[in-house]
Amino acid sequence: MEREPTGSERRVAVVTGASGSLGRAISLALAADGADVVAHYHTNETAARALVQDVSERGRQAIAVAADVTDPAAAEALLRRAEEEFGHVDVLVNNAGIVRDELLFDMRPADWAAVIDLNLTGTFNCIHAAIPGMLVRRHGVIVNVSSVIAKIGWPGQSNYSAAKAGMDALTRCAAMELARFGIRVNSVAPGVIENHLTEQVRNHFGERLERLIPSRRFGGPQEVADAVAFLASERASYITGEIVDVSGGLGVGLPLA
Repeated sequence: MEREPTGSERRVAVVTGASGSLGRAISLALAADGADVVAHYHTNETAARALVQDVSERGRQAIAVAADVTDPAAAEALLRRAEEEFGHVDVLVNNAGIVRDELLFDMRPADWAAVIDLNLTGTFNCIHAAIPGMLVRRHGVIVNVSSVIAKIGWPGQSNYSAAKAGMDALTRCAAMELARFGIRVNSVAPGVIENHLTEQVRNHFGERLERLIPSRRFGGPQEVADAVAFLASERASYITGEIVDVSGGLGVGLPLA
């Protein structure tokens, strides 16, 4: 059985890509659930510092840490900094990601590599760095932010879809390996969420895209954050290896109505 932290222990979460709108919502949701937050960012220090202030105003502690998680050494340094500052890491949320949309025949190899390197390899690097500390404590939760595009073909997103499908496979394998050590691993797979990553797609397809979604609307960052916070909590203590769609029903069937 997964070991719960005692009441005297602070709960600590590392959120990658915390300077974006989705990472911000996830960080604040975890703080609302009682976690101190390590807000990872790559270049947007201003947004990360603002997030730290917002977490602090909610009564939790937070720090902002810059790292290029495509570099294994940098991912290792990120997790070690979290452990040095707070003593341990209970929750790792792999949210950092980019899009480089282009049709296959026009896609540059560099754009393929950039998306795979951050969205998939960056996730692996952070999980690899988090595992030792979680193994020592026989406790930990990893939540990967995937996408419904992992299982739905979409023009111009072959790199992004491949990366997210790889992330889901990594989730399942890691869950199988780590469950016996009290470490749970799940994915949350957003659909079309109103943030910067989907802005180009939403602007181009507009109402046509909404009609593909049974709920007939785009999602909000808070709806994804709530799912992440649930999976990160003890309320989900018997859930591991799952891919949880937060998509308004996108992809569950043919949009005939």
